[in-house]
Amino acid sequence: MSGAAMDRRVIACTMVFPEEAARALAEGVAPHELVLSGARSAENLAEVGRDPAVQGADVVFGQPHPDDVCAAPRLRWVHLSTAGYARYDVAAVRAALAARGAVLTTSSGVYADPCAEHALAFLLAASRRLPECLENQRGPRGWPDAAVRSRSALLRGRRVLLLGFGAIGRRLAALLAPFEVELRVLRARPRGDEPGRAVAREELGEAFAWADHVVSSLPEAEGTRRLVSAALLARMRPGAWFFNVGRGATVDQAALLEALEARRLAGAYLDVTDPEPLPPDHPLWRAPGCFITPHTAGGRREEPVAQVEHFVANLRRFERGEALVDRVI
Repeated sequence: MSGAAMDRRVIACTMVFPEEAARALAEGVAPHELVLSGARSAENLAEVGRDPAVQGADVVFGQPHPDDVCAAPRLRWVHLSTAGYARYDVAAVRAALAARGAVLTTSSGVYADPCAEHALAFLLAASRRLPECLENQRGPRGWPDAAVRSRSALLRGRRVLLLGFGAIGRRLAALLAPFEVELRVLRARPRGDEPGRAVAREELGEAFAWADHVVSSLPEAEGTRRLVSAALLARMRPGAWFFNVGRGATVDQAALLEALEARRLAGAYLDVTDPEPLPPDHPLWRAPGCFITPHTAGGRREEPVAQVEHFVANLRRFERGEALVDRVI
């Protein structure tokens, strides 16, 4: 990164932004040259095709094709528009970036607040049995007050296991603090500043058995795929809940479906699945106690502007030769 604060750079963008965000991007990258990729997409999770604009860039913002990342001779920095980076976390991309002294960052910070609030909403909805009341309103419109009250619970004081303690996990822990929950945290590299006991991977079985709520914000990576295994799900108590706002591939989804159908869990709230979109006839849609939102946890009306602001703030750091926020490679 030394010497980054100097020349005018070519910055390629693979995203299509609405007017306000596009204007903020054009103004924010000045005096650098902004090149709009011919393979741009307005879908944040879309995989765009290869594009010469990326191959001639010094900096790329968006979702460039991994082969372009490997081939671009001048590329010094890739900033992804998503929190996830699984398709770049491969040997070829890592080697190409390392050979140029280039780095890859994500927009994880953009999604910390919305994903954490979504997870908190999941936890509260499960505790207060909100879906049951909605189903009743849309269906028989009875008055099952005694039954719902008897199944309701407090979130306050419960045992919560956080799988992942990146930007989302840290923000969720802060949101949970007023509820005085007891936290345990799985973190790739514990630092001693966790707001609860840090657990190692070999301790996860005991932690799953301990928890009332297991909340995953894990990214998809080589070490996290199917981390939530059949063996770990089997350790959960019948009254426990599982929540996922990370990535669907981190869960053995067939094992989760089996546990739900056998009613070995209280239920699951999923914002992510494998695959996505989840086919309409997939049995998870009908599994007892399973509630699905279509990968909306990171969304908010201001998302495009927030993405641009996050990139531009990192660009200023890049210009000054400083460490970049949300660096993963």
